[in-house]
Amino acid sequence: MARTKVFVADASSTDGTPEIARSFDAYLNVEVIAGGLPSVGRNAGAKLATTRYALFIDADIELEDPTLLRRATETMRRRNLHCLTTNIWCSNGRLSDHALYIGNNLVQYFASWTKPFATGMFMLFERAKFNELGGFNEKALYAEDYLLTKQVSPRRFGIVRGSVSTTNRRFQKMGHLKIVRMFLKTALNSWNESYFLRDHQYWKEA
Repeated sequence: MARTKVFVADASSTDGTPEIARSFDAYLNVEVIAGGLPSVGRNAGAKLATTRYALFIDADIELEDPTLLRRATETMRRRNLHCLTTNIWCSNGRLSDHALYIGNNLVQYFASWTKPFATGMFMLFERAKFNELGGFNEKALYAEDYLLTKQVSPRRFGIVRGSVSTTNRRFQKMGHLKIVRMFLKTALNSWNESYFLRDHQYWKEA
């Protein structure tokens, strides 16, 4: 029987996501649960988890490196970390897509020394610390992953070597300049929680 437990938070999708997820039953112990905005779905999965660590990933993420999860959990244990992430890459993207993801990875690296952040594309959390922080803010309509991870101490945050692969669908739908503007506004409003509780049309456009 498959040992790895995977919770798929499905927000009333119409593309057959639950059926596709369950088709991997031979390899993974998959359970489809009710989702919603990312905060709601991720918190719902975390409440059901029983392991020491919980990994949060977006729907369009591919774990192409078969060693990544092992190395990530080993790093968490060895360094006694609360949260860990990795680099993001877009294997089928254009030059402009690659440039923005490289920029994100660099900012993520330098920010880890003072105010860590990880995106929901790959976020490995110690579940006890996740619960202590209250999980994802379900009132947040934008950057709920940033709001949570910036509370982690830099000494207990890590970035593991390697990367996960994503698509460029957000860039295609929203445009590169708009994504950059939203990224900069997020940084400038770091201490303004009300900014993240307002609807910036991110999920509607993405």
